[in-house]
Amino acid sequence: MPIGLVYRNKLQKCVSANVVLPPCNEQFLVDFQQLLYQFSDQEQLRLMVESVLISLVIQCSNHAPRAEFLVYAIQRLCSIGYINFDTFLMSLLSSVTAAKSSICQGISNLHQLSCKIILNGLKFDLKPATHAEIFYHMLNWLEKWDQGQQERNESNSMRSWNPDRSAIVCLHSCLDVIWLLVEDDKGRVPFYELLRNCLPSIERLPDDMESFTIILEIHKRRDMLAMHMQMLDQHLHCPSFGTTRCIPQAMTNIATHQAKTTRYSPITYPSVFGEPLHGEELADIIGKGTLDWDRAMRCIRHAMRNTPSPDWWRRVLVLAPCYQKQPHAPAFGAVFTSEMICEAGLDRVAELLKLTNSVPDVDSWHEWLRFAELFHFLIRCGALDVYDFVDKLMARHADHQLVIKTNHVTWLLTQIQHENVLHASSTNPKKAETAASKMLSLHKEGTSSDHSSPESILLEYISSCQTLQLLSQYTALRGVINAEHIHKAEQQKIEWLRQASEGESMIDYLNMDDRSTGMFWALSYVSEPHACDTVISWLKLGGTELLSASHLQSSDRITMMREVVPVPVSLLSGLSLHMRVILASQLEETMFSGKVVASIALVETYARLFLIAPHSLFRTHFSHLTIRYPSMLREPGPSLLLLELLNYRFLSLYRYVGKNKTLMYDTTKIIACLKRKRGDHRTFRLAENLCINLLLSLKEFFAAKKDQEGPTDITETLNRITIMSLAIAIKTRGVTDADHLLHLPPMIEQILATSQHTWSEKTLRHFPSLLRNNLIGRTDKRGIAIQAWKQAEKTVINQCTQLLPPDADPSYVETYISHSFPQHRQYLCAGAWILMHDHPEDINSANLALVLREISPEEVTANIYNLVDVIFHHLQMELQRQQPLQVSLLESPVLQEKIKVYIDNCGGPEHWLFSGTFKRGELQKALGNHSSWKERFPPFFDDIAARLLPVIPLIIYRLIENEAMDAADRVLQLYSTFVQYYPLHFTFVRDILSYFYDYLPRKLILRILNVLNFKKIPFSKCLLLHVNASNAVTSPPLEYFTVLLLGIVNNVIPPLNNLIYGPGGDVRVPDNNIPMSSQAGPSFAFKGRKAFYQIPDPGTYAQLILETAVIEILSLPGPASYIISTLVQIVVYKPPTLIQTSNCLHGISPSNLLSQSGYTSQQLPCMLIQACGLLLAQLPQEFHAQLYTKAAQVIKDSWWFVDGAASTGFDVSYALQDPTQASNDNTCTPVGNVVSLLHSFFSNLPQEWLEGTNLIIEHLRPVKSIAVLRIVFRIMSPLLPRVANSRSLFTKMLLMLLNVLVDVFGKDSQPSSPVEAADIIDIIDFLHHIILYEGQGGPVEATSKPRAETLAMFEKMLEKLRPDVQHLLSHLKTDVNSSIYAATHPELVQNAM
Repeated sequence: MPIGLVYRNKLQKCVSANVVLPPCNEQFLVDFQQLLYQFSDQEQLRLMVESVLISLVIQCSNHAPRAEFLVYAIQRLCSIGYINFDTFLMSLLSSVTAAKSSICQGISNLHQLSCKIILNGLKFDLKPATHAEIFYHMLNWLEKWDQGQQERNESNSMRSWNPDRSAIVCLHSCLDVIWLLVEDDKGRVPFYELLRNCLPSIERLPDDMESFTIILEIHKRRDMLAMHMQMLDQHLHCPSFGTTRCIPQAMTNIATHQAKTTRYSPITYPSVFGEPLHGEELADIIGKGTLDWDRAMRCIRHAMRNTPSPDWWRRVLVLAPCYQKQPHAPAFGAVFTSEMICEAGLDRVAELLKLTNSVPDVDSWHEWLRFAELFHFLIRCGALDVYDFVDKLMARHADHQLVIKTNHVTWLLTQIQHENVLHASSTNPKKAETAASKMLSLHKEGTSSDHSSPESILLEYISSCQTLQLLSQYTALRGVINAEHIHKAEQQKIEWLRQASEGESMIDYLNMDDRSTGMFWALSYVSEPHACDTVISWLKLGGTELLSASHLQSSDRITMMREVVPVPVSLLSGLSLHMRVILASQLEETMFSGKVVASIALVETYARLFLIAPHSLFRTHFSHLTIRYPSMLREPGPSLLLLELLNYRFLSLYRYVGKNKTLMYDTTKIIACLKRKRGDHRTFRLAENLCINLLLSLKEFFAAKKDQEGPTDITETLNRITIMSLAIAIKTRGVTDADHLLHLPPMIEQILATSQHTWSEKTLRHFPSLLRNNLIGRTDKRGIAIQAWKQAEKTVINQCTQLLPPDADPSYVETYISHSFPQHRQYLCAGAWILMHDHPEDINSANLALVLREISPEEVTANIYNLVDVIFHHLQMELQRQQPLQVSLLESPVLQEKIKVYIDNCGGPEHWLFSGTFKRGELQKALGNHSSWKERFPPFFDDIAARLLPVIPLIIYRLIENEAMDAADRVLQLYSTFVQYYPLHFTFVRDILSYFYDYLPRKLILRILNVLNFKKIPFSKCLLLHVNASNAVTSPPLEYFTVLLLGIVNNVIPPLNNLIYGPGGDVRVPDNNIPMSSQAGPSFAFKGRKAFYQIPDPGTYAQLILETAVIEILSLPGPASYIISTLVQIVVYKPPTLIQTSNCLHGISPSNLLSQSGYTSQQLPCMLIQACGLLLAQLPQEFHAQLYTKAAQVIKDSWWFVDGAASTGFDVSYALQDPTQASNDNTCTPVGNVVSLLHSFFSNLPQEWLEGTNLIIEHLRPVKSIAVLRIVFRIMSPLLPRVANSRSLFTKMLLMLLNVLVDVFGKDSQPSSPVEAADIIDIIDFLHHIILYEGQGGPVEATSKPRAETLAMFEKMLEKLRPDVQHLLSHLKTDVNSSIYAATHPELVQNAM
C-alpha cells in the first residue's frame, strides 16, 4: 500500500464517528518503522514522505485534530533523524508561500500550523540559512497578517475594523517564532535584523501585550542605535558659507555618470537609524514646524544673507511645480523645495523691512541690492513661483506680519517682472493679471520726504515705473489702475526720456547729483534701450583714433576708442537688473565683434557689471562668447581681450561661482594648441599666466586633466605649479573626499610623464605626506642637466659672444637660427645670463628677442628652466664659498621701474573703485619685444609686471623652504604694495601661514601680515601687539578668544532663528562692538555684510570673518597647545557659568556678550561650541593633535573615568545628551560639551583629516570601564557612516573601536567592575548596522549585505572577545555555519578567501 494512502486512512479514522478509535500517537513511530523495510530506495522514500507531509499540512491546516497529529508526526520523524528539519522547513515555507495564491480561506490557520512546526524545529540545531529563511517568511506573514480582514472591510466600509480571532492567534504564533529566533541566548538571528526590517505599523497591530512588547523593544533599541549614528547637536550642523569646502555627509551609492552632477549636501535628514538621507523626495515630505523643516529654513535664510555662489544654489534647488513640465527624477543630494525658498524669501523681506524701518543709521540699501540680485536669480532659474510668493506676501501683509512703510517691496517686485512675463503669458494670463493687481496695491505714494540719496529718488518713482511695466504687459489693468496715476506715470516717463536725450546733468555722469542719479535709475526700469544707449554714449564720448605703431604698416592700423572714465559702481548698482543684462550684451558686441578696439573704460565697466551682479549675469565666457562669435578665438584681438579679462578681472569671480576648474580646462586646450607653434608667444604666455593663477586659486583637490586619461598636454611650468598647488591645498585644507585619494597617484603620473623635474628634500619635507610619498622616489636629474651644460658651455658662450654683444651684427641672428644645434640652443638664456654679469645692458636684448620669438613657446620654456638650473648651480657654489645669497633679479632697478609704471597706470588694487582714466601701456614697453613682435593689438591690463604677480608668492615659498628667511623678508618688504594687486593676496597670506605653521620667525609673520590692508580686514586691534610680543607669556587671554568666537557666532554660524529681531521687535544689527580691556579681541564694527565685489578674495563676508580669525590664530606667538587649551576652556567647562560670571572674562560684561549675540544664556554656549568646532577645522593638523590630547584629558578628569567602577554605563548617556537640550535643563557636563565640540569639529573636517581622529582614543586606552567605553563609542560612532566610502579609513576606525571593546570585554581584560554583555546590546546592534552600511555604501536597505573583507577582519577580532560577547556578534563572520549573512550570500565566503 502506498505510504500516502496509509497516512490518509489513519487521518480519516481519527475523525470518524462511531467507529473504532485509531492507535495512539505513540504507535505511529512503530508502525512507520515497520513500513520502512518495504522500500528499497530509502532516499526516494524520504523525499516522498516530506512531500506528502507538506501536502497534508496545507490540506489539513483547518482541521485541528489532523493538524495536531501532523505536528506530532513531524516531530517524531525528526527525532529519529528521518526528516532533516533544515530541508523540510525550507520546502514547507516555499510551499506555503506558493499555496497562498490558490487558497482563499484558512490562511491564518495554515500560518499558525506552520509556526507550530517551526517552533518544534527550532528545538533542533538548524543551519543559519534556515533561520534566515524562517525569519524573513515570518516578517512577510506579519506584514500581511490582516490582508484578508482588510479586503473584507473594503467591501463593507461602514463596519469597524475588528480582526477575527484566528488572525490574531496567527499573529501571536509568528511573534513567538520571531522571539525565539532573535533571543540573545541562542542568537539564531541578530536582533538587529528586526530593527532594519520593519514590522507592520503599530496602528495595524491588535491592542494586546504580545504586540506591544515587541514593538516597544524594537523602538527602544532603534532609538539606542540611532544615538550612535547621530552627532551631538547634529541639527545645528549647517553650512556656514565661511568656507568653500564641500563636506560629503554620507556615501551615496550612485553610478559614475550620475556622480558628475551630484548635488551638494548642505543638510541631511536623519532616518530612523540616524544615518543621513538626501533627496527632494524627502524634502517634499518635511512638514512645517518639525526640526528638519527648521534646519532647512536656517540653512536657506543663512544663504540668503550670505549669498553663496550661483553654483551652490543650482545644486540644491528644485524647480517650482509651476515650472515642471513633467515629473522630475529624484535628484541626489539635499535639496530645498520651492515652498521652503518662498518662506525664507518672505522672512528675508521681513528682516530687511525691519532693518529699514527701525534702524535709519544702518545702510540697508546695499542689503536690499544683494537680496534683489539673488531674488532675481531664484526667479530666473525657476526655483521660486512668483505668484505663490506674491500671494503669501499679501497674506503676511494683511496679518500685519509685514509692516510696509516704503516702496522697497514694490522695487523688489519690479526687478523681476521681465523674468515673470514669459511664464505668465504662456500659462495663465488671468492669474498674472491678478498678481499684478496685488503688486499695485502695495504702492506707497509720498511716504518719503528724504531725497538725500539716489535710492530715495528711485523709491519715490518706482510705483510709476511698475505701473508702466505692468500696463505694457497687461492692458486689462487700465480698468483697475487710477487714470490719474497712469497719466502721472506716463508724464514722468516722457520727462525722463527728455532728460536722457537732452539734459546736461546726465551727460557728465561723473558729476551727476543724487536726484539725477535716482532719475536715471528709474529710467532703467521703464526704458532699458534708452538707458543702455545713454551708458554706451558715455563710454564713447572720447571718440576714436587710429592706432599707430612703428612696426605696423598703414594698412594694418586699427581703430581704437579713446579713453574715458569707466562708469562708477555706485551708478551701475542702482540700474535695473534687466537693463544690466541688456547692457552687458551690448558691451560684448563692442568688445568682441572685432570692429574696433574697445577702451579700457568700456571693458572695465563690463567687468564691474559682472562683479556687482554675479548671480544674474555670470556665464562661462568661453562657451557663451564662442557661440555668439564662432570665429572669436581664431582672431587675435578678441581672444587676447578675453584672456586678459579672465586673468586680470574675473579670476576671483570664477572662483566664487565655482567655475575656475572649468575655465582652467578650457584654457589648457588653448595652451596645448599653441605650445609647439612657432612665434605665437603673446597669446600662449597670457593663457599660461591665466592657468597659473587658476591653479593657485583652487582650494581643493582637482584633476590635472578633465578626462583624467593620458599624460598632461600642458607646459612644464604648469606641471610644476600643479604639484605645488596640490601641496598647498592638501596641506592647508585637506582632501575633502576619500575617493580623491585614489586618483592622486595616477594623476601625479600624468603630470610627471612629461616632466623631468625633481623636488629637493627641503621642498619635500614641507609637502603633505600624501604627495611626498608619491614624489620622493623620483631620480634627481639636475646633476645630469648640469653635466650637459658643462659639456655645451664652451660652445654656447662662443655663440652668445657673437650673438649678444650690444654691437652685434643683426645678420648673425639668421645664421644662429639656421645653423645652431638644439642641444646648444636650449642653453641660450643661460649663456646670456653668464655674459650679463648682473648688467642687463651688457647684452643685445633685441637679438635675444629675435631668436626667442622664432622658436616655439615650448622651447622657450625649456630654455628658461635650463637657465634656472644653471643659476641654482652657481648659487650653490656661492653658498659653499660662504657668500651671502642674493636676489638681485628681483631687486634690479629695471624691474622696480616696470612695477612702478604698472601701479601708476592701473590705479589702486581695488580696480572697481578707480574713478580716474586708465592709462593704456605701449605694447613693446608693457610686454617686451619678445612677446610683442608683429602684434597689432594694444594691451588692456596685460603687463610683464602683472604676470609677475602669481610668481612672487611662489618665490616666497621657495625661499622659506630653503631657510632663506631674510631674503624672503626683503622680497616681501620690496613687493608688499605690489602684492596687494594680486587678486588672491588674502588667500596667499592665509595659506602660507598655515603651510609653514610653527616654522616662520615672528618678524617674517609680521611682514606677511603687512601684505593685507589692516583698515579693510576685521583684525583685532591688539593682534599686532600679540604678534610683536617678545615671548609667549603675552599670549592673548581668555577674553580675546571668547570674542573671536563670538564674531563667528554672529557672522558665520547660521542663527537659530531670525536674530535680527531683538526684544520687543527691535532690530539688532550684529557687530562685535563689545567693551573690553586692552587685551581683548576683535572690536571691528562692520554694519551689514559686504557684497562680493567688495571682498572678491575670499568671496563672502562669512568667509572673510572666518578666514580672518584663522589668520589671527596662525599669527599668534603662543604654542598650539595653549590656544587649544584656552578655546576648550571657553566652550567646555560649564560655558553658561562662564558667560554669566563677568569676573572670568576680565572686563567683558555678560549682558554685552548676550545682547551682541542675540542669544539667551542657554543658547549662546551651544553656538560657541559650534563656532569653535568650525574654527578648529580650518586650522593645520598640529592643532588637531592638541585638540585630541586636550579632549582626552577632559574625559580623564571626569567622574566616569576616575571612578568608573561605580557606573553602570547607561548613566553616562545622560551626560552625553545634546548640549542644546542639556543647557535648557541646566545639566551640561564637560564630557557632553567636549563630545559636542568634537562632533562639530568632525562635521567640518575633510575626510582625509579624519585619519587622525584615532589619536583621541589612543590617549584613553586601555579603557577599563563600560562608562568610558560608551564615551568612546559616542565620539567615534557617528564618523563611521561618514567614511563608509573609504575602505582604509573605515577599517582603521572600526578596528580602533573593536580594540576598545576588547579592553573591556576581552578574554584577558580586567575591567574596573563586573560587566555583562547585555549591557552593550546597543553597541552590538550598531556594529551590525555599520557593517551593513559600509557594504551598501549608504543607508541600509533590505538587500544590503556586508563586505567580505570587513567580515574577515571582524572575525579575527572576535577571537579576542569573551565568549558571551562573541556569541552576540557571531553572525559577523564568513562562516556559513554560524552567520546568516555568510549563509545567505555564499559569495562573501569566496571573496574572503
